[in-house]
Amino acid sequence: MTSLHLEARQFLRSTRTSILSTHSTKYEGYPFGSVAPFVLDHQCQPIILISNIAEHTKNIAANPKVSLLVFAGAEDLQANARLTLLGTASEINKNEDANLRERYLRYLPQASGYFDMHDFAFYRIKIETARYIAGFGKMGWLSGDDLINDIPTDALLANQEAQILAHMNTDHADSLIRYCQHVHGVQATHATMLGIDCDGFDVNATVGDIATILRFNFETQIHDSQSARAALVSLSKSANL
Repeated sequence: MTSLHLEARQFLRSTRTSILSTHSTKYEGYPFGSVAPFVLDHQCQPIILISNIAEHTKNIAANPKVSLLVFAGAEDLQANARLTLLGTASEINKNEDANLRERYLRYLPQASGYFDMHDFAFYRIKIETARYIAGFGKMGWLSGDDLINDIPTDALLANQEAQILAHMNTDHADSLIRYCQHVHGVQATHATMLGIDCDGFDVNATVGDIATILRFNFETQIHDSQSARAALVSLSKSANL
């Protein structure tokens, strides 16, 4: 994996803000953009939860080829990194994979009410290619396969994720707070691990009255609870915990 591929994937894992563009069926030939929060599955593919009466869902039914503009920070969008994903959207049953539902709601708990509505469904966007702009003079096209080529294809970590989170949040809450200070310089009063994947993990950190999600990247890729433990122990040692 090139440094640009790795940086693009780390950026993708660091945010959940995007604009979904679909092919308009109402106005043929025009793109239709809409706000679409997303969560990544364990294969680093974006998952969106949308209503079947929404305009973009009707558009996807007619043409599943979509674009997802992923960005972070709103203070100067043109100066910040951004990633445009081109891919194919397909519906998945929101009740088919309990792990996926739980993962989505940990990151986007405000969507919990949507699961009681019959017209909402998960869609997975299979990334075909991407355009990453890291900054002035640092940009390029990336294939979807290259972006995810070293990600484990089994479901072992996905199936163990809830157990890992429960252990960390119950027995090592103080360590999570110290990770926030050591890696990000953030003095959190409360920290909860939201998700863990082969490349790192995410923590919901509370500073004062403000909650923010912080991304932690592993130095060595993990694939199960045992390798996750080794990576977290290594982080603890570097933080002198």
